[in-house]
Amino acid sequence: MGSMLEYDLVVIGSGPGGQKAAIAAAKLGKSVAVVERGRMLGGVCVNTGTIPSKTLREAVVYLTGMSQRELYGASYRVKEKITPADLLARTSHVIGREQDVVRSQLMRNRVDLISGHGRFVDPHTVLVEEPDRGERTTVTGEYIVIATGTKPARPAGIEFDEERVLDSDGILDLKTLPTSMVVVGAGVIGIEYASMFAALGTKVTVVEKRETMLDFCDPEIIESLKFHLRDLAVTFRFGEEVTAVDVGAAGTVTTLASGKKIPAETVMYSAGRQGQTDELDLDSAGLEADHRGRIFVDDNFCTKVDHIYAVGDVIGFPALAATSMDQGRLAAYHAFGEPCKGMTELQPIGIYSIPEVSYVGLTEVQLTKDAVPYEVGVSRYRELARGQIAGDSYGMLKLLVSTEDLRLLGVHIFGTSATEMVHIGQAVMGCGGSVDYLVDAVFNYPTFSEAYKVAALDVMNKLRALNRFRS
Repeated sequence: MGSMLEYDLVVIGSGPGGQKAAIAAAKLGKSVAVVERGRMLGGVCVNTGTIPSKTLREAVVYLTGMSQRELYGASYRVKEKITPADLLARTSHVIGREQDVVRSQLMRNRVDLISGHGRFVDPHTVLVEEPDRGERTTVTGEYIVIATGTKPARPAGIEFDEERVLDSDGILDLKTLPTSMVVVGAGVIGIEYASMFAALGTKVTVVEKRETMLDFCDPEIIESLKFHLRDLAVTFRFGEEVTAVDVGAAGTVTTLASGKKIPAETVMYSAGRQGQTDELDLDSAGLEADHRGRIFVDDNFCTKVDHIYAVGDVIGFPALAATSMDQGRLAAYHAFGEPCKGMTELQPIGIYSIPEVSYVGLTEVQLTKDAVPYEVGVSRYRELARGQIAGDSYGMLKLLVSTEDLRLLGVHIFGTSATEMVHIGQAVMGCGGSVDYLVDAVFNYPTFSEAYKVAALDVMNKLRALNRFRS
């Protein structure tokens, strides 16, 4: 028989959102428990999603030596025959370390970790069951944060077999590297994996039912990414729908609505994600989820039940580790009456394709639609000394600047270190800065960051031409 434990806050899920909610409450002196299924400490982020996929990417970029080929020739390799074991050694090492970091942070903040599946008994009570060990624990919380995250959505009628037909979770358990692969869905996850496998030499075909991909990004940058992926022998099939996937001894055949048939060793589906709320017994807490398993919250991440909050991927867009962390912290602050500013408007987006893409602020499409006059400054990595040194001749940085007050309206980057570089623009924008700062600032040389200065000067030269005309 289990025990009954009482806490100020009970958090269901230990991913970025749950973890930060728990620690924020603990820092405020509250008693906190985190409920997590066995072996999933750190959530999807650490175990099957963000961390493994980015580690895999790092391993791919390193072992293939592809970023060095501009300098050492097309046949350059760090390792001739790369096996899944090579890639997964690095991944499992990092996952182990990250789990350890999470466990240590919870322990030193005196947060209790309760292992098992949690479900609501009533709005304040969660029953945690650990079927393997036959343990049951009942916990009550004055406040509860739901941070259960998502799992890959699996379309009806497709037989997933963990070997030939996989989702993004199964991809980490591949026994061999496929020579060919169909990726269904050109969202962020689909494109990240498509570019990794293409870099490993797999022939990749991306099938996407829409006519475009990643259309929240700058179109010019996505054009560059597509060009680059085609260069790695990726085939794109836009405006095409999959009607069947057949598995045989030799591999798979994917049939499209247009009648095309694509043979490949492996098919990977990235058809969006589904909230993990099925087993929570939400109705016992007076809550419900939508058809994608998501829970609706207000601006303070509060559900329709006053003392229950939800954060992270389970509440839907933007479903990023970075935003989830802040949502968790803010939910805990709101619950315990700690004053805070709320979520900042300015959030960077990073896509870890090869090469990577990152941006902050508005796109040209949005500015044009809202009739905001702007000018563009561009810097190309091939003109930066650092670009030559690193062998990146394709990268670019684009600044969008208001022609009225010279404020920075958007920064869009494609190429090496894009996800790091974006924060310089974010800092200038967050402090309400103008392009003048970038014109006057001295950047280390040689660096990629210098691209900001080059692009800022480019904008100012264009504006100078415009002002000459005015006078």
